[in-house]
Amino acid sequence: MSALGEFRSLSRSRSKAGSADDREKNRDNKAAAVFLAPWLIGLVGITLGPMIASLYLAFTDYNLLQDPQFTGLDNIRRMFSDERLAQSLKVTFTYVIVSVPLQLAVALGLALLLDRGIRGLPLYRSILYLPSLLGASVAIAILWRLVFGTEGLVNAFLAIFGIEGPGWVSDPDTALGTIIILHVWTFGAPMVIFLAGLRQIPRELYEAAATDGASRPKQLFSITLPLLSPIIFFNLVLGLIGSFQSFTQAFIVSNGTGGPSDSTLFFSLYLYQEGFTSFRMGYASALAWLLLIIIGAFTALNFWASKYWVFYND
Repeated sequence: MSALGEFRSLSRSRSKAGSADDREKNRDNKAAAVFLAPWLIGLVGITLGPMIASLYLAFTDYNLLQDPQFTGLDNIRRMFSDERLAQSLKVTFTYVIVSVPLQLAVALGLALLLDRGIRGLPLYRSILYLPSLLGASVAIAILWRLVFGTEGLVNAFLAIFGIEGPGWVSDPDTALGTIIILHVWTFGAPMVIFLAGLRQIPRELYEAAATDGASRPKQLFSITLPLLSPIIFFNLVLGLIGSFQSFTQAFIVSNGTGGPSDSTLFFSLYLYQEGFTSFRMGYASALAWLLLIIIGAFTALNFWASKYWVFYND
């Protein structure tokens, strides 16, 4: 066979191999498209579509019964004179600033206790995680209202010592505090994440520190917290996002009113009232975008500040 014939034969074999590879790639691409289709449909139909619709409605007057009427920036102007909006922001910020650090502190403290290798660790971990599964449910919120009611378990316990407790959920000074306690009680999820992070810290570091005479508090602040800072940051971001969106607890405890005296008027609850009680869906859509901006700003602030206190072990 001549050199030219060998070249043509080799070219044909390569062409066939290339065609087979192309067909294989096409089959893989089609399979990938089929598996991604449900997610893409959900993304467009459940997330992006409603977001675009709410952005349009934010500039309209829409009562759910009639066609939206474009009003420009009227909804945004109304925010600056809305006293209940200001109250809802005050309540929400207070709730977030107090409850998130408290929950993380309790979760980290219990994780440190469980990390000591106590017997029955899986059982204790399951028991302590249980409140996280129940804390945001309607049933637990109803139970919480009964516990802190005028004749609830808390006041029954105080009565043993001759103390007459107030109606915790009906007192404007204490109602928000009961919801903060409920949020702190659901420490299970961050606790499990902290516990997983603690298990990744090399024991040799503690042994070396103990040999050098470092006390347990010194080891905590010099070894544990710095190496655990990425986990703390992760839980902090998730906690902030979840707390800003809290709704069920305040709705059940206050019977959907945000009372007493708007002391439990969370932002999400006020948004619900505007949209589905007062039928001002246009204004509610504007409030939803304001909440998105607030959460985005806090998240961005946390990511910016993380470079000063989060240490990654490369």
